[in-house]
Amino acid sequence: MPVYDFKCSECSTVFEIKRSPKQRYDVHCPECEAPAKRVFTPVGVVFKGSGFHTTDYRKQPAEAKKSPKCPSADSSSSECASCPASDSSD
Repeated sequence: MPVYDFKCSECSTVFEIKRSPKQRYDVHCPECEAPAKRVFTPVGVVFKGSGFHTTDYRKQPAEAKKSPKCPSADSSSSECASCPASDSSD
């Protein structure tokens, strides 16, 4: 079961209570019996370095997006057997 931090609204005492997240009852201060509110603390996660966003979601270079050039495009032949474009049904 998780441990939650609470703070008294009257005497400002901070205390912990171990309980299930489904339990929904009012919490009272162990010192003065006044109602207490839950304290939310930041998570201790630190991202260092260049970051996953710049390495995983960066744009691909323009050369990587282009399809490979047909090797026989420079030759005098108008058709290339290895190109999908040569399968045109005119």
